[in-house]
Amino acid sequence: MFERRGHIKVFVPAMALVIVLGLAVGGYAYGVQLQSQLRHRIETQDANQTFTCRKELICGREELPSYYAGRAYRPAWIGSPDFYRLAESLLAYIHSVRKDGLNPYDYHLVNLEQLLNRLKAHASADNRVPPDLLVDTEILLTDAFLLLGSHLLAGRVDPETIHTKWIVMNPEANLTRVMQAAIETLQIAPMLNSLKPPHTGYRALKQALQQYRRISAAGGWPRLPADAIWRQGDYGARYALLRRQLEMTGDLQPGLSASRYLFDRYLEQGVRRFQYRHGLAVNGKIDSATLTALAFTARQRMKQIELNLERWRWIPHEMGRHRIEVNIADFRLAVIENNRPVMSMRVVVGRDYRKTPVFSRRMKYLVINPYWNIPQKIAYADVLPKVRRNPGYLERHNIKVFESWRRGAPEIDPDRVDWSGINEDNFVFKFRKEPGPRNDLGRIKFMFPNKFSIYLHDTPSRKLFTRSSRGLSSGCIRIEKPIELAEYLLRDDSRWTRADILEAIKKGERQVVRTPAEMPVHLLYRTAWVDTSGRLHFRKDIYNRDKPLLMALAERPPQI
Repeated sequence: MFERRGHIKVFVPAMALVIVLGLAVGGYAYGVQLQSQLRHRIETQDANQTFTCRKELICGREELPSYYAGRAYRPAWIGSPDFYRLAESLLAYIHSVRKDGLNPYDYHLVNLEQLLNRLKAHASADNRVPPDLLVDTEILLTDAFLLLGSHLLAGRVDPETIHTKWIVMNPEANLTRVMQAAIETLQIAPMLNSLKPPHTGYRALKQALQQYRRISAAGGWPRLPADAIWRQGDYGARYALLRRQLEMTGDLQPGLSASRYLFDRYLEQGVRRFQYRHGLAVNGKIDSATLTALAFTARQRMKQIELNLERWRWIPHEMGRHRIEVNIADFRLAVIENNRPVMSMRVVVGRDYRKTPVFSRRMKYLVINPYWNIPQKIAYADVLPKVRRNPGYLERHNIKVFESWRRGAPEIDPDRVDWSGINEDNFVFKFRKEPGPRNDLGRIKFMFPNKFSIYLHDTPSRKLFTRSSRGLSSGCIRIEKPIELAEYLLRDDSRWTRADILEAIKKGERQVVRTPAEMPVHLLYRTAWVDTSGRLHFRKDIYNRDKPLLMALAERPPQI
């Protein structure tokens, strides 16, 4: 048998592993027997619609048949003259994925280690290896690589269902090609590493995970008394406990104070740093919100980091050199250039029962002096009850009524509608709030078309930005600095200076303006991350999404 390598043909034995593993004689006929058995195993399992090996589910049941059929069922791993090196490299890599917040035992680790030890025992005794052991090893190595590659590339959990993915997914790469390249070049670790999120934020969060694992393994920090009274200038053992926790989290440098039992200015500064990293009011006081954040154990924070590493794996590898990121849990928007924030602002996001979704799209245009086509659910649930109580509500709030949502539907006189007889079944009207200073969208909205009808927009309710917790909208995102964002997006269009934008707003006429470039917009949900200064941040799980994700990550592969 010949293979082409570059421009040279070289002879490769049909079953090189017979020599490499030090197995007893069998040669070509033994190699053919292995091919035949591998084919029979794959075709039989595929016909049964289930694929198991050594009582473990084979997750790449769609990939394996086509992959091995394409190579005439020649084994890829056990057929390599570097079999042991390849297998041990993969097992070492599987052990290492704890650093990524993944569980090594999800990837056939126990069975593979046992099989490899048995193969070595046969080889050292110069015994012929039973074919079924080799076929099992081949199948499990392939499936472990594909499943791990899939999880590194796109996450272990399906974010839309919060269920663990036990089927190999190839959203951005042909994983069998990646595996074949890894085998041929003996580069298992580099090829799997190429599937991980390439972002600096992912790597920084991995480092933070190691730090918190060390803290947790050492017993964590001491628990603080929940019923204590905390006052600056006070003296007591509780302040020594607080000081210890802040030293462990890096918020307080050891050895600054004359006494560990005193709530002095150094301890206050440590509290302020802690509050900043947790998105709390930075006042240096041990208030209820600060105590709640302090009460999290090191292990809980460690788990929070793990699940946010998983969220990184859901994000596109190419996010855009210039982009907009909204961290919903942080109530903040950032404009990013070359991985550095160049603009930041507070935002208001959806309430718990009208959650802002997580997705990525591209900014295409903005609208100056927009209408607000009030969504049907909001119109029925929020506006209609007010109209029933006060017939003048629509006119006073500059809301026009249209016969339906059909394009070109005529405007109708709201006074001619008996609103008391309107229910959810016959509510077909479209409510449209006209442009103006009291429009809920403010003076500008920013459009990145999506199936959720979510966008960024200005708001007349400026006081909302002073609140520390800002889950207050109906799903869309209200932004603190709409003029500055519009100016940034239109910076390459000489027709739109800041003065031009303000003049267009002043005219009060609706105007659609295309952005010169379609900038990516990423709506994210992060409750733990590392900023560009290397500080680890935690945030409250405002939508209660952490717990179901943590439960999904704790699920183990099904046993057959």
